[in-house]
Amino acid sequence: MTPLDKTTVRLRLSHHETQNRYSQAMSQTPKNLPLWQVLVCGALIVSIAMGIRHGFGLWMQPMTQSMGWGREDFAMAIAVQNISWGLIGVFSGMLADRYGAFRVIIIGALAYALGLFGMAYAASPASLVLFAGVMVGAAQAGTTFAVVFGVIGRNIAPERRSWAMGVVSAAGSFGQFLMVPTESMLITEWGWQQALVILAVGVLIILPLSLGLREHGFATGQVPPRHQSIWQALREAFGYRSFQLLMAGYFVCGFQVVFIGVHLPSFLKDQGMSPQLASTALALIGLFNIFGTYAAGSLGQVIAKHKILSGIYLARGIIIAIFISLPITPLSVYIFAATMGLLWLSTVPVTNALIAQIFGVSHLSMLSGFVFLSHQVGSFLGVWLGGLIYDRSGSYDQVWYLTIALSIFATLINLPVREAAITRAPVAA
Repeated sequence: MTPLDKTTVRLRLSHHETQNRYSQAMSQTPKNLPLWQVLVCGALIVSIAMGIRHGFGLWMQPMTQSMGWGREDFAMAIAVQNISWGLIGVFSGMLADRYGAFRVIIIGALAYALGLFGMAYAASPASLVLFAGVMVGAAQAGTTFAVVFGVIGRNIAPERRSWAMGVVSAAGSFGQFLMVPTESMLITEWGWQQALVILAVGVLIILPLSLGLREHGFATGQVPPRHQSIWQALREAFGYRSFQLLMAGYFVCGFQVVFIGVHLPSFLKDQGMSPQLASTALALIGLFNIFGTYAAGSLGQVIAKHKILSGIYLARGIIIAIFISLPITPLSVYIFAATMGLLWLSTVPVTNALIAQIFGVSHLSMLSGFVFLSHQVGSFLGVWLGGLIYDRSGSYDQVWYLTIALSIFATLINLPVREAAITRAPVAA
C-alpha cells in the first residue's frame, strides 16, 4: 500500500468516526416536546393552581367568623403560605432542573389536595398555618410558574420564549377569572368547609396533565448538558447587579398583588359593598390580566423588557392612587379591577424571560425560584401587614399608601437592568 493509499484510508476512517460521533450525539440529544403540548398542559396546570389560590381571600370572613379568629390569624396563614411557596420554590426549581418538572408537579398536586383538605378541618390558627400556610405553599411551589417556565425554556426557541411565557401566565389569569366566581358559588351553596373539600378533590386534575410535561431527556436519564454547577450559577447570579435589581422589583410585585388579592374583599365590605361585588372584582382582575400578561409577553419580544417592567410598576402606583382618592362605588371598583388586572401578573413572563435571556436555561427554574422567593417575601409582608395594621388601626389606608411608594421604588430600580446575555469565560475542553 502506497503512502497515498494509507492517507486515503485514514481520511475515510476519520470521516466515518466523525459521522458516528455525530450520529451518537444526535441520538442522545433529548427530543423537544411539541409547542402545543407544552402550552396546553402548562397553561392548564398553572390555571388550576393559580386559580384556586387567588380565591383564598373569599374565605377570610366566613372562616374567621365561624372559628372566632381575627383577620390577623387568617392573614398570618396566607403570609406563611407565600413564604413557604418562595422558600420551597427554590428547591423545587433545583429538582425540576435536575430531574424534570414532571416528578415535581406530581408531588405538588398531591400536597395541594392534602393542604386544602387540612385547611377545611383546621381547629386552631396553628393548624391553619400548617395546612393553608406551609403545605399549600409547598404545593404551589411545585405546580406554578418557575417549574413550568423551566419546561418552556428547555423546549421552546428563544425567539418565542417570552411569548410562550406570556401565554402560560395568561392562563393563570384565566384560572383566576374562572375559579374565583366558582369558589364564591361553592362557599354560598356548600359552606366554606365543604367548598375546600371539593377543591381538594378538583386539584387532582393536575396529575394527568403533568404527563404532558414529561420531557424525554429526563425520562430516559439523558439530562440536558450543563456548563455550570448549581453553586457556580448562584454565585454568578447573586453577584450580578441586574439580578439583584430584578429581585428587588419582584418583591414589590408580591407585596402589591397579594395584599390586594387577599384584603380587597374585606376592604370593600368595610366600605359597605356586597361580597358579590368583591368576587366580581377579583374575577375581573383575572379576566383583564389574560390580555395584560399575553400583551406583556408579546411586547417582550420587541421592546426592552426592563422598560416594560418600569412601566407596569409606574402604572400600578397611579391606578392605586386614583382608586383610594375617589369615593368607593361599584363603578370605581370595576374600573380599578379592570385596569389593575391588565398589570396583575404581567411582570411574570417579562421577568422570567429576562432571567433566561441573561443567564440561559440550564438553571432557569432554580434562578426563577430565587427571584420568586423575593416576590414571596413581599407577599408575606403585604398580606400580614394588611391584617396587622387593620386590626390595630381599623383601616387599610397606611398599607395603600405603602403600595404607592413601593411602585415608585420599583419603577426606578428596573430602569438600569441590563438585558444582554452575561459574558462567561470559555469552558476548558
